[in-house]
Amino acid sequence: MINPQIYLHYNYTGRLDHRPTIGASPGAVDAKTVVFLVICSCIVLENLAVLVAIWRNHRFHNRMYFFIGNLALCDTLAGVAYLVNLLLSGEKTLQLSPALWFVREGSMFVALCASIFSLLAIAIERHLTMIKMRPYDASKNYRVFLLIGACWLIAISLGALPILGWNCLDNLPDCSTVLPLYTKKYVAFCITVFIVLLVAMSVLYARIYILVKSSSQKVSKNRNSEHAMSLLRTVTIVVGVFIACWTPILVLLLVDVACARSCPVLYEADWFIGLAVLNSAMNPVIYTLASREMRRAFLGLACGVCYGGKASAKVGGNRRPLEPSRSREQVVEQPEQPQPGPGELRAGRGGGGEGDGHVAR
Repeated sequence: MINPQIYLHYNYTGRLDHRPTIGASPGAVDAKTVVFLVICSCIVLENLAVLVAIWRNHRFHNRMYFFIGNLALCDTLAGVAYLVNLLLSGEKTLQLSPALWFVREGSMFVALCASIFSLLAIAIERHLTMIKMRPYDASKNYRVFLLIGACWLIAISLGALPILGWNCLDNLPDCSTVLPLYTKKYVAFCITVFIVLLVAMSVLYARIYILVKSSSQKVSKNRNSEHAMSLLRTVTIVVGVFIACWTPILVLLLVDVACARSCPVLYEADWFIGLAVLNSAMNPVIYTLASREMRRAFLGLACGVCYGGKASAKVGGNRRPLEPSRSREQVVEQPEQPQPGPGELRAGRGGGGEGDGHVAR
């Protein structure tokens, strides 16, 4: 049964005239929806793999990987929320009550907002690490969980504002076209929050690069210049992917706030929202697969799925701790060991198994 209040808002904003599924056979799914469903499934699977890898490997139970695990959880929930959103779209939208509509849209907003706050938390943690230069202290993990809890609390609070009353149910002229039950003032407020987060992330990563570059000039030039360039590439990817995924939807929402209901681009919002959700698929690649240890953990996890626990144990389990890495200069400058003389070889052969093993090595 069609809900008259939902129908009124979608008809007023012109969304009913631009819904290809209206009048189609019940349960029909177009090609665009299929593409988005596949993307959401990939988002859920790859972020679940990140969570499993962090949970199984005790070496990842530290501050930075707690943030990465929270980011993977946010992106997993974002994929699930968008998947449910797609399944409840089309003609099913008109059958929802206003409360269910707010839950459908708000759940995806909360997950995406928590993901963005997690990205900011990772940038803050990296910046503090660069400033303090202190070793990892497991006794201070409570601060990490407080920050993660704050991310979720703020995200849930922002997402719950419409269902708590900041909506346009009694004010049709103030309704958003992209989100017909949201007031344009709330949309403008969310845009402001996202822009502030984007600027904060950009400033923090710029500071991180400046700190690394300035410190590299005080030590070995060649080695640290390579490290600075590697960090610059990582920073460029992090900020660049975030801007590329979120700028289109922010611009579209700005147009939604400023434009009347006659702007045609507002009726193509699905592609813009899908691009923003795609950021949740890129985060595992940027923040986890760039780590050698995470690549090993994923390899062990994949082998465990394909061949059972034996291969996983060989790749990711019971491995000795990694030895401290040495620079190229240390390896080159290491003096050669003198070759044993003939007398030493004879003594080694006559001295029993221990001497023989020493020569064999």
